[in-house]
Amino acid sequence: MTLSSAGSRRGGSKHHGEDPSEKDLEVKLLRDKVRSLTKEKISLQRELEYYKNEITKLLSPPYIEAVVLEVIDEGRVVVKSTTGPNLIVNVASGVDVSRLRPGTVVALNNRGSTIVEVLPGRYDPLVKAMEVEEKPRVTFRDVGGLGEQVRELYEVVVLPLRRPDLFREMGIDPPKGVLLHGPPGTGKTLLAKAVAGETEATFIRVVGSELVNKFIGEGARLVREIFRLARDRAPSIVFIDEIDAIASRRVDMGTSGDREVQRTMLQLLAEMDGFDPLDNVKVIAATNRLDLIDPAVLRPGRFDRIIEIPLPDYHGRLEILSIHASRARLEEGVDFEYIARITEGFTGADLRAVVVEAGYNAIRRGARAISMEDIVGAVMKVRIAVEKRGGSDPFLQHSKRGDERGFTTVL
Repeated sequence: MTLSSAGSRRGGSKHHGEDPSEKDLEVKLLRDKVRSLTKEKISLQRELEYYKNEITKLLSPPYIEAVVLEVIDEGRVVVKSTTGPNLIVNVASGVDVSRLRPGTVVALNNRGSTIVEVLPGRYDPLVKAMEVEEKPRVTFRDVGGLGEQVRELYEVVVLPLRRPDLFREMGIDPPKGVLLHGPPGTGKTLLAKAVAGETEATFIRVVGSELVNKFIGEGARLVREIFRLARDRAPSIVFIDEIDAIASRRVDMGTSGDREVQRTMLQLLAEMDGFDPLDNVKVIAATNRLDLIDPAVLRPGRFDRIIEIPLPDYHGRLEILSIHASRARLEEGVDFEYIARITEGFTGADLRAVVVEAGYNAIRRGARAISMEDIVGAVMKVRIAVEKRGGSDPFLQHSKRGDERGFTTVL
């Protein structure tokens, strides 16, 4: 054996001994790179799928909302679409036909008007906005001069919601609704706020004019939605302010707008007749013009209690002044009994305005507290507005004649 061959064997032997470690390192690096590229590929595939779906959504036509009217047979349904007409449509194979009932909200394909999805039930946004989320910070203690009315309202609305067992034991049904009437500013809305503050019930506030709509049937639909929300959120109280906007007396001759208002009123009567008195839904309504209300609304079984909210008498005015002035800073010597005597014919809102105006008088003269002179000056200023208003308001004139005769008249 030659020297060169021996050396080459030794060299080859040395190179052969280093190969395994270098190759293992190289294989490990390659595997890590393949693993990293595989993860990146999966991420890119997901991103590609996401953008494909987004493009599909952007290019796909919108669905049409519709309401099921009747299921004719397997695979065909009569619906009323939001675009206007009633349609007879087919049902897609992926939709469960057993879920299709009258009143169910569905989605229609824009091209073939086929039912492709059953939508979850929802409330009209206008009706949902009527639900009072935050309870008013008003209680019956903040209502002055209406002791008898507070008692009546508590017995008719609050007590049946808190203790329905009492009425079951007595074998009687509590009243369904209460109608508050009286001059503006006497505390009708304040009483409703106090009821909401005293109970844990859901409070739904409706203004009568909100239910007047130019489209035929829309007002009645809103009434149905309101009472559906009330039943779903029970125990609940529905307060309808200015109910004379939809419950005025019916006349033989009228415009199409008058007839639509009458349809809305009839739907309200149907809803009040339809629900059980003990199902934890109570109705409170308020109006300034009882003489305009249709007799059908006032009969027993609908608004069982009609409570008058009159102008406060002397003791009522004294109590209201004390409530409003309890948060004001007063000087010594303020005589509220004298103020109550010189404010005959003032409503609760007028008395509150007197306290506020007296505060302005004190601020104008740079004082830190309200004096007797500030209050007397405020009474003079508010009286001018009361006399102007009373000259054209028959309710105020009637209430002035019957002022000092007592707290209330409950029908």
